[in-house]
Amino acid sequence: MSNNILLQPLVTEKLTSLMEKGHYAFHVRKDANKIEIRKAIEARYPSVQVKEVRTMIVRGKSRSQFTKRGRVSGRTSSYKKALVTLRPGSEQIDFFEEI
Repeated sequence: MSNNILLQPLVTEKLTSLMEKGHYAFHVRKDANKIEIRKAIEARYPSVQVKEVRTMIVRGKSRSQFTKRGRVSGRTSSYKKALVTLRPGSEQIDFFEEI
């Protein structure tokens, strides 16, 4: 179940600094709701207790590239992002242990 909802963790410089405070971000399916995201995270990471889930849809950006054939325009795909806050006594999620 959690593999279908949680597509991948998002790791950026800003989100890495938020991980120390217990905030994590995931790329999730567009039709997933907050309750399903909470259950998927607690199923995938059994020692974690979720306090809050915030979701947002990140719109795709338009991109253009100049090539020998001329200008090529396109768009990046949009996706849904979930920001998860853990309870204060909960264990932290370590994304890098599986590498």
